[in-house]
Amino acid sequence: MSNETWKPDVFENLFQNSPDPWNFESSSYEQQKLIRVLQCLPARPISFAVELGCAIGVGTLALAQYCQRIVGIDTSETALAIAKTRCAQQKHISFIKAFLPEAYPDLDVSGCDLVLVSEFLYFLSPVDIQRLAAHVTKSLKSEGSILIVNWTGSTDTPCTGDEAAECFIQACQERHWYLEHNECGEGYRIDRLVHFANS
Repeated sequence: MSNETWKPDVFENLFQNSPDPWNFESSSYEQQKLIRVLQCLPARPISFAVELGCAIGVGTLALAQYCQRIVGIDTSETALAIAKTRCAQQKHISFIKAFLPEAYPDLDVSGCDLVLVSEFLYFLSPVDIQRLAAHVTKSLKSEGSILIVNWTGSTDTPCTGDEAAECFIQACQERHWYLEHNECGEGYRIDRLVHFANS
């Protein structure tokens, strides 16, 4: 695989070939990782959260109990259709189809409290990771948090999980967001960033 960002049709084909290509519903790895992600959420109330790369909405639905409003974003129409069905009873969840980082939506003028980027960054080129960091930091309230999750095993994506995480963290630090929490699980890492003004 080249070091260029994966295109939307790659993801759409994956979800058309399988409704759950990464086994979000059945994988013990995914289930244990999700438990830890939820435990790493900021302690303060989350009125507005954004989930980048929400896929079929398994994590979105779990996140819903901690947030007053959630917007899930994905590039695959097929994945979003499944996510919408899964979360249909949760009226505080909505979804947007967008190819990131270039189509990062204008979410809310008042900013959001949390951006979750789970298992998504390493599909981007380093340049696009930096672009995404710029969008993410601009969309947050100064007291908000960024939570990133990355697979740390072998991969054929443009970056490894560790490379993607470090690239994103560095780009955020240049915009005055710093690493507040880091932990490594079995096959993944979780990093939480907050604004310097909130330290």
